[in-house]
Amino acid sequence: MERIPILKMGPFLLVTIQVDLYDRLALGLEQDLVNMVSKTGARGVLIEISAVSIVDSFMGRIIGNIASMSRIMGAETVVVGMQPAVAITLVELGITLQGVHTALDVEKGMDLLLNKTGLDQLQKQEEPDEPAE
Repeated sequence: MERIPILKMGPFLLVTIQVDLYDRLALGLEQDLVNMVSKTGARGVLIEISAVSIVDSFMGRIIGNIASMSRIMGAETVVVGMQPAVAITLVELGITLQGVHTALDVEKGMDLLLNKTGLDQLQKQEEPDEPAE
């Protein structure tokens, strides 16, 4: 069975979807992601969907489910790289991705995850003071 790889990056999980999701693959991703959040204690999930050209109501619901399940387990979810056509379709279908944060790209998504989890404050505290000029 085809699976979408889930990578661990520090306290976060990174998923890059490079194919259009069909129902069985989406359900497998949902199950795998929830298991990985539980297994790793991840604080955030970043889902990159720039290669996805179609998101229907089922896929919107799966993304919302992933965010809800992850939040219950203590992890925030950010979706990045959404194509304009996908965003338009979601709005036209009236699909709201409840509990899902969005950002334009991976860099902004990681910043958002750091902010939402409070880990950005920890990074600032750990950074050494800049030398005086």
